[in-house]
Amino acid sequence: MIKVVTSEERHTSDRGWIHSEFSFSFADYEDPSNAHFGCLLAHNDNTLMPQEGFKKHPHHNLEIVSYVISGTLKHVDSMGTEQLLEAGTAQVMSAGTGVEHSETNPSEDEPVRFLQMWFLPSHRELKPSYAYRKIEEDAYLNRLYPMVSGTSDRANESLNENGLRIAQDVTCYLSKLESGKKLMFPQHEERRTHLFLMNGHLELQCLDGNFDLKPGDAARIRKSCDLQMTSAGSEPAEFVLIDLP
Repeated sequence: MIKVVTSEERHTSDRGWIHSEFSFSFADYEDPSNAHFGCLLAHNDNTLMPQEGFKKHPHHNLEIVSYVISGTLKHVDSMGTEQLLEAGTAQVMSAGTGVEHSETNPSEDEPVRFLQMWFLPSHRELKPSYAYRKIEEDAYLNRLYPMVSGTSDRANESLNENGLRIAQDVTCYLSKLESGKKLMFPQHEERRTHLFLMNGHLELQCLDGNFDLKPGDAARIRKSCDLQMTSAGSEPAEFVLIDLP
C-alpha cells in the first residue's frame, strides 16, 4: 500500500520569522487521523529567516533528526554543545531524560532551510546525547546513503559507513539522483517506508503502480514490493528515505 501526500496537502504554518510545512500533526495543526507514521511523529520542512530562531526550549524522550538543506543553522543545547551546521549536515539529538536547545539562523541575509524529524525512542529515559556529521555529495550521489542508523540488522550494516546513531530501529537514507538514474529499495513486508522529496522530480514504481513526486511530496508505504526510484526531471532528485517499523 502506498499513499502519496502532496506538498499542497501538508499543513502550512507561516509566522513571518519562520515558514514551516508539517507532514503530521504539530503545534497549531491538530489532526488525530494524521498524528504519526509508525514511530515517526513529526516531519517538518522549515525555512528560518535571517537572524531569527527558536529560543531555548525543552524536550524529553524524543529522537530528533535534522538535516540542513541550505543555509546555516546554529544549534545550542544544555549539554554544552554550540555548533554551526552548514548545508549538507545531519544532526541527531537524543532528548532522553531531558535536554534544552535553541535553533537560530546566524546569517544576516540568507534563510536556512532544514528538515526536522521526531521519532519515539526504543527506550524511555535514556541519557541525552548529541552528534552531527557533514555529508559530502559524493557519498549520496546516485545511491542511498545511510546518514542515520538504528538497531535493526539493516541499520547495523549501515553503521559501517559512519552513519549517525539513533536510539530507534530506523534508518534514514539520503540520496541525490541524477536525471534518468534509477535506484532500487527492497522493502521488507513488516516494515514501513517514508520517502520525502526535497528537490527535483521522482518517479516511484511498485506493485501498486507508478507515482510521480514533485518537490515537497511524500510517499508513505507499507506491505509493498521493492521500490524503483527514477529521477524524472532535468534536475537531480534529492530525497530522504526512512526505513522504520
